[in-house]
Amino acid sequence: MTPALPTGWTLSASAFNLTPTVIAAERNAPDVAAALIEECLTTHIEVELGQLWRSFPEPSRAEATAFGERLARIGGRVSIVGGSIDDWTPTGRRRSDDERYAFLEPQLRATAEMGATGLRLPLGQAGPALLGRLVPLLEELDLVIFEEAQGQGSPRNPASAPAYETLARIDSPHVRLLLDISMLMPALPTTYLERLEAANLPADLVRRLRDEWQDPATAAAVVDALRSGAVPPDVHTLYMNLLVRFGRSSVEDVIPVLPLLSAAHLKFWDLDDSDARVSQPIRDLAAALQRHGFAGTLCSEWGGQEWLDDDPLATTRAHLELARAALSAGAD
Repeated sequence: MTPALPTGWTLSASAFNLTPTVIAAERNAPDVAAALIEECLTTHIEVELGQLWRSFPEPSRAEATAFGERLARIGGRVSIVGGSIDDWTPTGRRRSDDERYAFLEPQLRATAEMGATGLRLPLGQAGPALLGRLVPLLEELDLVIFEEAQGQGSPRNPASAPAYETLARIDSPHVRLLLDISMLMPALPTTYLERLEAANLPADLVRRLRDEWQDPATAAAVVDALRSGAVPPDVHTLYMNLLVRFGRSSVEDVIPVLPLLSAAHLKFWDLDDSDARVSQPIRDLAAALQRHGFAGTLCSEWGGQEWLDDDPLATTRAHLELARAALSAGAD
């Protein structure tokens, strides 16, 4: 029997998970995204505007409408749309707030045409002035802007705190928080550690990353290794995940901002859950969300495609099964 989720919770999947299939270019991006529903993985999907259409950042209303209608015909819909703001012009000039508004408005209108709940931006990217200015447009379109906090963006991080304060100050149902559980990693992914070990990083650093990820001293060791030149060039980009995409917060750290929350990304990197490093953060978050009366979407999002060649659809299907069980157990 499929585990039940609390009323108001929707488990979705991100079309970002299928990026390797999009890159293969054997099918167009809308066809690839729709496969998540056609293959009966889920009824709700997140999509990335920049991945769906080459017309980004000004997708046509016709293509957005057609995509939403296509999903509806197969019993699905878009939950949240991934958008962005390019803060710089092609000539290297920083865009004004008027230009940033104009860059974002077509994305919001396309989001509405798809029938989605809202559009996702990185936490703090829009800034207080633009977020406040967008509220009337969001009310007109009946949309939400979700500001996504992930990795190192804990509420306890002084660099992130002002963005959380802005959300609380605006205090609008149209401007909400999306929490990515990459912030709540009890340990690093085993396949990631294997890649670093194979790259001949210093053995003591790899040991610390494996056994002492949550120790604050490990963060200092990560920076020291980077500054000393000990990181081989071929894994330099992969290594930077340690500074940006991987977090070491606990669920207690995010409880103060849960009243701002309307969505979550159940980020995963691989499916090695032998010590519950994948499922435990989901259970912990589910328990906290249940206590705070959460309602919204929880989305499977795969980040391990950066270093793994696993089948995206099969990987997403397996994670959805794991996530549903963990959510149900945590909320019980």
